[in-house]
Amino acid sequence: MSYITAGKDANGHDVKLHYTDQGQGNPIVLIHGWPASHEMWEYQLAELPKHGNRVIAYTRRGFGNSSKTWEGNEYDTLADDLKAVLDELDLQDVTLVGFSMGGGEVARYMSRHGGARVSRVAFVAAVTPFLLQTDDNPDGAPKENFDKMIEGLHKDRFDFLSTFGKQFFGVGTLSHPVSQATLDWMQAMCQIASPRATEQDVYAFAATDFRQDLQAIKVPALVIHGTSDETVPIKVSGQRMTQYVPHAQYIEYDGAPHGLFVTEKDRLNQDLLDFVGVHSAAGTSATGRQGF
Repeated sequence: MSYITAGKDANGHDVKLHYTDQGQGNPIVLIHGWPASHEMWEYQLAELPKHGNRVIAYTRRGFGNSSKTWEGNEYDTLADDLKAVLDELDLQDVTLVGFSMGGGEVARYMSRHGGARVSRVAFVAAVTPFLLQTDDNPDGAPKENFDKMIEGLHKDRFDFLSTFGKQFFGVGTLSHPVSQATLDWMQAMCQIASPRATEQDVYAFAATDFRQDLQAIKVPALVIHGTSDETVPIKVSGQRMTQYVPHAQYIEYDGAPHGLFVTEKDRLNQDLLDFVGVHSAAGTSATGRQGF
């Protein structure tokens, strides 16, 4: 296994971030969602490096095989961890791709670290601009939604993850966009996260306001969101993004659930290749509806 050191924890121990580094060429850094690990990018890691890209995916602290720190489960620290990845690997002209919670790391990094080393950013089913409903964010999701998540984790984290996984991929009585084997794969990936990080990161992605962070983004930007996303509903996230990043290319995947990196893997791969300026021989991108 390969690791990047991202500073030290409160007890003076090195914080190690597990990562994989595939291919050569244009650097693309993939940032995973909650509560998975970088292994969720299975289909992107298998395809994007085939087209002249160096693809790096890492696991944030508290998840997968990265260090299970007690503290640091908030976006300033997570953005600093992303900086450690870019600095240690000495990456330049980077495309950042943040999925779900990972979109928050992209936004906070761009404001906190001035977008150093980054030439493009992509937000895929991301939690940005601000999920929580407040007086000045009436279109957000009610606090009760996130309280129920915490209650479910406290009661039976493994049962919660099982139910969450079905919603994540849009599995229902009449809808089976992924196999039971894929659900099992995701369950196994998520349950090795630390309970502490799993809970604390709910508070982080729910209550962090990224609206000011997004206004710091001046590089080319891409926003992709599924219209049937029940985990991070498009009306409180994707459809609001171009208010804060007005130059962003906006793409909706009609009928896609949150876990579109699996259910729409070929389309997502092609859209990412188009965004970084690489055209796959497999065909052209079906980009769906542009704008609002």
